[in-house]
Order: sequence, then C-alpha cells, then structure tokens
Amino acid sequence: MTTTPVEADWDRAPSVLEGARTMELTTRDCNLPYWLRHVAGTMLRRLSDGSVPDAGPTDAVCTPGPLRDAIVDEFTFRHLAEEKAARALSFLVFHAPDTDDLEFFSTQLVDEARHARIFREHLLRVGLSPEEIAAEVARTASTTAAAVLDPLEEFGLRVLRDEGDYYGGVLVLTVLVEGILAPAAELSERKWRPLDPAAALVERGANMDEIRHLAVGSSVVRRYLTEHPGQRPRLLEIVTEGRRLWEKLPMQEVLFRRESLFQEGLAEHAALIGDYEVWPGRRLVDTGIEERMEAAARWSQETQDTRLEYMLLSDGAR
Repeated sequence: MTTTPVEADWDRAPSVLEGARTMELTTRDCNLPYWLRHVAGTMLRRLSDGSVPDAGPTDAVCTPGPLRDAIVDEFTFRHLAEEKAARALSFLVFHAPDTDDLEFFSTQLVDEARHARIFREHLLRVGLSPEEIAAEVARTASTTAAAVLDPLEEFGLRVLRDEGDYYGGVLVLTVLVEGILAPAAELSERKWRPLDPAAALVERGANMDEIRHLAVGSSVVRRYLTEHPGQRPRLLEIVTEGRRLWEKLPMQEVLFRRESLFQEGLAEHAALIGDYEVWPGRRLVDTGIEERMEAAARWSQETQDTRLEYMLLSDGAR
C-alpha cells in the first residue's frame, strides 16, 4: 500500500502559509508518476467519491446580496488568473531542460486549468446561470483582470515566450504570481468556511496544489543558482522589476471593493458565523476590511521573503 505524501493528504496537509514557507520538493519528487498516483489517484479521487465532505454553500451566499456578489467577484477573478497561468505554463513545458521538469510543469498546467474550471463551476452552485457566469467573466476580463492580470501576463510572457528564459519564467510564476496570490487564497479559505463551506473546500484543494507548485518552483531556481551563481544578478533584476510592477497595479482597490462586500454580508449574517475564529484568538465577525487586507499582505510578504531566501535571492531582492 502506497503512503500518501502529507502535502497531498486532505487530513494532514499543512495550510498554504505553512507549506509554502517550509515544504521542500523537487521536480523529481513530483514527476508524472507522483501526480497520477497521489493527486489524480488519491487527492482528487477522495474528493470525487465523497470521502471528503462537501457541505455546499449556505443560503446566505446563494441569496442575491453582498455575500454572493463578493464570491462572484472573487471566483470570477480567480478563474481568469488560473486560466492565464495555465496558458503561460505551456512555455515552461516547451523550454523544460529535462524530463522531470517537463513532467512536473505539465502537471502544474493541468492543475491550473482544473482550478480555472472549479472556480467557475462553483458559481453555478451559488445560483448563477451559465449565461450570467459568461457575462461576469467578460465583465471582469475587461475591468479588474485587464487592470491587474493583463500587465502581469504581459511581463511573464516577455520573459517566457519572447526571451525564452526558462529559469526567469519559473521565478516569475513562483514569486510574483503564486507567491503573492497564495496567501490571499489562504485568507479566502478561512473566511468562507462558515458561510460557504464548498467555496472553502475549493480553496483548500487549490491551496494544496499551490504548496507543491511553490515548493518545486523554488527548488528549480535554487538548483540553477547553486550550479550557476553568476546568474544571480539577472534573476534578482527580474524579481525587482516584477515587484515594481506589482506596486503599480490596483490590486488593493480590487481587494478593498471585494472585502467591502464581504463586510456587508458579515454584518448581515453574524449570527450564522458565531464565534468562528479566522485565525487563533480572532473571531471573523470582529475583523474589519483593513485588518483582513493587512493580514493577507503580511502573509504574502513573509511567504515571498522565505521563498526568496530559499532560492538564494534574498539579499537585494527588494
């Protein structure tokens, strides 16, 4: 009997924050046989056969109002982000230097495409019709995605597609995409748990994948810089440029609008949430917009710093 690795076990996997900061995995650890056995064969099978409980969204989210608006806004954006990530990963697969790297990034491409689908499909569960979902995707693509995701995609494709820079592309996806968005996904999983357990389960599954993506991507860059330390200044330049780009993007405005909707719903359904703690010692109903945003920003910074240090890129990266 094959033992499921901790990061692919629904009952034992760490939070995305803990896993992203401490997990060490390589492309050899997480090649195609690993994915078929432990992700498709165990993690996803347990989800599909019902052994991982899915309580579904509550009426508070399924009823038109600020909570449903918040989940629609968030999951539509996440759908588009995951879809763009899947497309970008095709260039990593193309430029992969060996079989283990090719197999791992092929599985990550499938993971991201799967995430795009499950975020979109969850909107059906909260009551939107396929036509309404298509309209929301089109609206988000032309507004918040155009303002935040399109510039990131353009930057990533310049490195991956135009320059054919495999290791620079791994760095962009690991630090500037996964490393920033994963902590926000951790907050999402926690805050939706009492209101939309199904949404929290979607986030939990995606976050388990992101732990693997962050850990392996970091090991690819670390291995490269260990063997080619002279390439460190070039990769530091990419990190610096990417962080400057992030500072110019209106992501905080996007999050503030989303958290404002969530805050309205929080006040309206406080009785449903009760004493549930979003983190130890802090009840969700007592949190405010800025507090949740500050927590996500702090987690993001800590995760990036930890990963950069592991990748031998900590000094001068800011």
